[in-house]
Amino acid sequence: MPDRTPRLDLRRPARRHALMTDTADMTATDALAAIRAGRLTATDYRDACLDRIAAREGTIRAFAWFDADPVRRSTAGEGPLAGLPIGVKDVIDTADMPSQYGSPIWAGHRPRSDAGCVAAARKAGAVVMGKTVTTEFATRHPGATANPVNPGHTPGGSSSGSAAGVGAGFFPIAFGTQTAGSIIRPAAYCGVVGFKPSYGTMHRAGMKVMSESLDTIGVMARSVADCALAMGAMSGLDFGAPDAKAPRAPRLALVMGPTADQAAPETIALMERAAEACRRAGATVTAVTLPSAFREAYDAHPYVMNMESAEALGWEMAHASALLSDVLRERMEWGAGQNRAELVKGRAAFAAARAAFPAAIEGFDAVLCPSAPGEAPEGLGWTGDPVFNSLWTLLHGPCVTVPAGAGPKGLPLGVQLAGRIGEDAALLGWARWVQAAVG
Repeated sequence: MPDRTPRLDLRRPARRHALMTDTADMTATDALAAIRAGRLTATDYRDACLDRIAAREGTIRAFAWFDADPVRRSTAGEGPLAGLPIGVKDVIDTADMPSQYGSPIWAGHRPRSDAGCVAAARKAGAVVMGKTVTTEFATRHPGATANPVNPGHTPGGSSSGSAAGVGAGFFPIAFGTQTAGSIIRPAAYCGVVGFKPSYGTMHRAGMKVMSESLDTIGVMARSVADCALAMGAMSGLDFGAPDAKAPRAPRLALVMGPTADQAAPETIALMERAAEACRRAGATVTAVTLPSAFREAYDAHPYVMNMESAEALGWEMAHASALLSDVLRERMEWGAGQNRAELVKGRAAFAAARAAFPAAIEGFDAVLCPSAPGEAPEGLGWTGDPVFNSLWTLLHGPCVTVPAGAGPKGLPLGVQLAGRIGEDAALLGWARWVQAAVG
């Protein structure tokens, strides 16, 4: 029988050199440029990340599964991501590592195949470093991962380990998934870039899907260009060149959304500062209030999410409910107990908001909005509130968060841009423009 027990191997490589000190913090695009120019090797880059993992994983705890030996034995593959390390959220299957979905129910589970997105990453030449911590089934109950900027604070969730790992220098790119705010919020909390593409861009085969109407696979990275690189390499689509000079300044709709009253003082100040910085750089920034259809869709989100998730966890509820956390079991019982008409009504509200969105932002290139209510909350028992993310997720368009300074406790803040379905490349370009303007 194969050994099905997860191993966390934090041994340092036998050979170490000064190159490793800063190499782990390079963006994927900069590292690839250095490799192609002969200034760096893929092995040096990988070993720098392994060295950083050895130094910090004991504090950050980003991995649900990590074994350094097979990573060291790996060779750089062919393709646009040749040799780049990547983290894989542990609700996404890997054939050579356990996929445990953040739940003791699935402890030691080894799928026979990679998820579609992992297969695409490997085909593009990426090296999977390990499985990153997720909240339980990518829902509420948190794992042990800490924020790399201040380990006394949450990294956010549900893509906790992916966000923390990118922020800590464990890998330059990682997979995340989003049902409400599980890519955007943790990326903002950890000071990295998070990109949720248009719904359905990355195939979900091999993902532990919870909400059929919402779940979307995306990426976290150190730069907007890294997100475009990774998504393009894995999907075959064109995500543009975000670092290229924009032909003009953008027209931005400043939208606080239906939960504006839940923004912390630092977020209100951040949005004012970001808007003014964009105006000084030449952008048009106009405050926009969305019609009531968007509030109705937002209010329907918990019904759709929890009712569909209760369906997805039907087997776990029937055969292993004692191993679910109390908070998840309560939410799934609530979802299962709702009248089916609420799900139909909620999906209809989603569709109405999607249909109304192009007209609501007509004349604008993108929406400028908060990434999170404020700084990452203190402690590891709560991953924060997705109140500034759920609407953009249910609209099925792309959204991206970029780092935008720090809050009163010195923790990262981010600003979010959201766009129309299919305008992913343009949105990434505008996000890079806003990031440069905000500074």
